[in-house]
Amino acid sequence: MPTRGGAWDNAKKLVEDGQHGGKGSDAHAATVVGDTVGDPFKDTAGPAINPLIKVMNLVSVLIAPAIVAFSVGSSASAAWRTVIALVSVAIIVVAVVVSKRRASSLDQTPDEPAAGAASIEVAEETVTNGAA
Repeated sequence: MPTRGGAWDNAKKLVEDGQHGGKGSDAHAATVVGDTVGDPFKDTAGPAINPLIKVMNLVSVLIAPAIVAFSVGSSASAAWRTVIALVSVAIIVVAVVVSKRRASSLDQTPDEPAAGAASIEVAEETVTNGAA
């Protein structure tokens, strides 16, 4: 996603440099739309996905050797593979449940004051009362 967002951004810069009609052309209008879509790709979606990919890779690197060790050779054991799979699924379920229970700033409705709103109101009153 960051690569695609950067490509759309670079396409707009290319057109603005005079290629494909330059500024004011239909190509420029199209690349402005593409850049509008591309900015969130490269600024938010990509950096948010990268840690997820790293965690998935780390988990697979840690669990895969255990599964392979109990799948082939003299130490092959269906019971151990099942235990590893169940423990892995349990860890994932616990992680999802914990993340769902955490409060988010996005969960607040507009009627609810933010955490720092009370201190801002007190500061405003102090400034108003001090100046009067």
